Amino acid sequence: MNIKTERLRIVDLDISMANDIYLLSKDDDMKKYLSDEVFDSEDEAREAIMSLIAYYENNDGPLVYPILLQDIVIGYVEAVPLHDQWEVGYHIGNKYTNNGYASEALSHFIPFIMKHMNIKELTGVCIKENVASIRVLEKCGFVKYYEGNAKYLHKETIVCKYIYKKELGKI
Repeated sequence: MNIKTERLRIVDLDISMANDIYLLSKDDDMKKYLSDEVFDSEDEAREAIMSLIAYYENNDGPLVYPILLQDIVIGYVEAVPLHDQWEVGYHIGNKYTNNGYASEALSHFIPFIMKHMNIKELTGVCIKENVASIRVLEKCGFVKYYEGNAKYLHKETIVCKYIYKKELGKI
């Protein structure tokens, strides 16, 4: 994959990105909102990258793509199969937030992944207190269909669930 936006590139994962991915996983937001994606070492990040790369061939698992600003990994976008639907995910490193990078990357990723995987709709889920993530989803054309208690990363919390339908999307 090589999606180019105005300022970013979205590419396939590569083992050479292990240190950048490891460092991104140490962000406070990762620990707070995506604790299952925090790595204890660069080697652990490398192992995760190798297993994620394997999904590219069959498109049957989480499809994770790093976001580059110039040649620096600043975050990722992903599409994850959950039962009979696909969920979108994204993260921008703390050092690069508040620049519109998540919305820019996601708005280019959505049409690509939907066409590539022949998906008619995507979901997005976040903790209610993650206002930045909610803003990204809404800016990219997702519509909230649920707010309430649910399990998120093995804990009961208040979540917001969104849906993006090809025919309704603004992208």
